[in-house]
Amino acid sequence: MVDYSSDMTKIAEMVQGVTKGIINLGCSIIAEEWEGYDELLRARKELRPEWYIVRRDETTLLTSLGAVTYHKTLFKNKFTGEHEYLLDRIMGIEKHARMTEDAEAMLLKEAVQTSYRKGGESVSISDETVSRETVMNKLHVLKFPRAEAQQERKPLKYLYIDADEDHVSLQYREHKGDLKKNENKQKNNCLITKLIYVYEGTEREAPQSKRRSLINPHYFCGVNSGEGNQKFWDEVYEYIDSHYDLEKVKKIYVNSDGGGWIKAGIKRISGAVHVLDGYHLEKYMTKLTSHMKDSKEDAAREVRTVIRRQTRKEFAALVDRLEEYPDAGIERMEEAREYILSNWSAAVRRLKHKDGIIGSSTEGHVSHVLSSRMSSRPMGWREQGARKMAQLRAYYFNGGDMLELVRYQKKELPKAAGDEYDILSSTQILSAEKNRHGMLGKYMDTI
Repeated sequence: MVDYSSDMTKIAEMVQGVTKGIINLGCSIIAEEWEGYDELLRARKELRPEWYIVRRDETTLLTSLGAVTYHKTLFKNKFTGEHEYLLDRIMGIEKHARMTEDAEAMLLKEAVQTSYRKGGESVSISDETVSRETVMNKLHVLKFPRAEAQQERKPLKYLYIDADEDHVSLQYREHKGDLKKNENKQKNNCLITKLIYVYEGTEREAPQSKRRSLINPHYFCGVNSGEGNQKFWDEVYEYIDSHYDLEKVKKIYVNSDGGGWIKAGIKRISGAVHVLDGYHLEKYMTKLTSHMKDSKEDAAREVRTVIRRQTRKEFAALVDRLEEYPDAGIERMEEAREYILSNWSAAVRRLKHKDGIIGSSTEGHVSHVLSSRMSSRPMGWREQGARKMAQLRAYYFNGGDMLELVRYQKKELPKAAGDEYDILSSTQILSAEKNRHGMLGKYMDTI
């Protein structure tokens, strides 16, 4: 094979060779450092009281740089009889761990945007990969932190909440074959994933731009019903209460299509007022007027005018009149009539557009936050996977750091047996390592 040493035009081969060499060197340096820490544990008995050496084993950890193979010592506690690799405890590595925190963070960062497979391929910058099943298992056990409260709550006149849902396809709920079929032999494989986002209004993306963006949006995603839906909305309220001075907020507008789970949630937020989102209102007004052909624009304006007047009786009479025209789809129009009447006050607020009411963007955000990863391409989910991915998408769009999320998982872990026995702390071991490196010790902090 021709390489750069014999053909200087092979620049790609040179870069690839250097990259591979740097990765191998980096993994070797990491292994040497870890083994140095382990050697300190072996040599300094006073820093590991009650523990004695059993044997030294070779192991491999997958890092975001590559696979690091090194040796570590197994110790036994004189009193409890417990066996443990004390180096793992000092480094914060869980028992039976196969990858480091940075590798897990790389895995999640890719999986939240693309797929389990690509997440497994992106775990390391070398050729090391993990399986889709490994990525899925990591996702299924994730726990997510609540948003931190602000020290000073913002005083705003208006606050906005948009809510909508996406529909994803299930392969199964808990195990294969557990999806029930209806009388038409169709599987009940549809799962609703919910999106709520809180924001302070909109602003132009640039002075001359027609595009607008949300001001300080914060996203919530979940798969829940019943009490779970109540807790979901309580989390939204907790965020609002901890970030905004609700005594100064005149109105909290909730833009939505009027779904039952949304109306139930609005009741849990004091001062919240429902506003029908423009997309669904226009959709159902189109159902009332689409058969009017050349006169449909005039008919649509008349429908809007009647709704603005807040007269249900006039609206019903107008629909009756529109149904008398040829080609009227009575079933379609009755559906639209019922929808608008059941969301009457919310429709009136949308069309009056007063007191701080602004346009909604629920459809676009559902597509961007949920559908683009979970339903726009043919894929099937397990219910737990869909729930965790929805939450991970919210965490991602809220600007969450994947490394911090990986570290958050350890905060709720039970204390390992034997932790009551003191061993060398990370501070002590780094101090000792500086001494071990002699003249190079001053650079340990940088490393």
